[in-house]
Amino acid sequence: MFIKSLSSSAYPKAKLALLTLMVSGALFGCGPKETDHKSDIKAETQTKASSEATSVESSATDSQAQISINTTRGEVTLPANPEPLAVYDMTLMQDLAALEVPVAGLPGSLRLDNLKAAGAPESKNIGTLFEPDMEALNQMQPKAILVGSRMAEKYDALSKMAPTLDLTLDTENIYESSKQRLADLGKLFNKADKAAQLQQDIDQAIEQAKAASAGKGNGLVVLVNGNKISAYGEKSRFGFLHTVFGIPAADTQIEEGRHGQPVSFEYLQKVDPDWLFVLDRSSAIGEEGVGADAVLDNPLMHQTKAWKNKHIVYLSPDSYLAFGGYYQWLKDAEIITDAFNKAEKVESTQ
Repeated sequence: MFIKSLSSSAYPKAKLALLTLMVSGALFGCGPKETDHKSDIKAETQTKASSEATSVESSATDSQAQISINTTRGEVTLPANPEPLAVYDMTLMQDLAALEVPVAGLPGSLRLDNLKAAGAPESKNIGTLFEPDMEALNQMQPKAILVGSRMAEKYDALSKMAPTLDLTLDTENIYESSKQRLADLGKLFNKADKAAQLQQDIDQAIEQAKAASAGKGNGLVVLVNGNKISAYGEKSRFGFLHTVFGIPAADTQIEEGRHGQPVSFEYLQKVDPDWLFVLDRSSAIGEEGVGADAVLDNPLMHQTKAWKNKHIVYLSPDSYLAFGGYYQWLKDAEIITDAFNKAEKVESTQ
């Protein structure tokens, strides 16, 4: 009777209680897992936010970092990535263009290629390579001004406008000097890896030039300016042909000077170098007049070994205006390599 009574009257209540208990258990079983999942999402979000904040903070730190550069005027300390940037030196412009660093202010009427980073906005005209436009600089308000040999004498006036770095190259040690300057620019603009890569390009080009010219005779470097000729020695800005590319100097007694030692055609005939390396100044700076090739085409030159063997090599305009720059190294190394390789092929067939 008891069982029958329970089955008929209490069963619905018991069934309801059992169902309630099962649902509660199920909810109880899922509760912790759901809570854990939400906790994981929250932790992941917090971690991501923290990571992004760290990245932003790191970028801010990089841009605010103080960089010290050794210059010809001593050590200069300034914030990394100075912008806007003003530059008054073609060698520096070449290196900065290769490093893909935009320059806000440059001298006007520049003739060489590869003086601006690809995609960089148009630069403001801030004077010439010899004379700054102080009014234009004042309007620009540069965070840093970089100068080289031609503008170095204006250093004091420029340094009153903004931190100024005199990065004039040491012509007597042009390779090491230009290598250090490229590394310093990489450090200043957070492009150390890029600078190291560019230096590898330079070193490879130099090695090819050395290999091509090894044991092929001596050489003399001359600059032709209209009807005037100057010779340059090992310690000059063109001395890299001897000290870096390894071509022996035909004359080791040349008096060094900014514009070389004035010489005559009789001198060239007497020294009689195996190779004559020529820089046409008028052509380099865009002046009209008789070219170097026409000036050298005369009876005295015709008696020299260089003329007879067609060993007269014309250097790039960069070697006059941007010596020690990234593109200058590559261009003149290629010119030297090609000239010696071509001469070897011709002589082997004779």
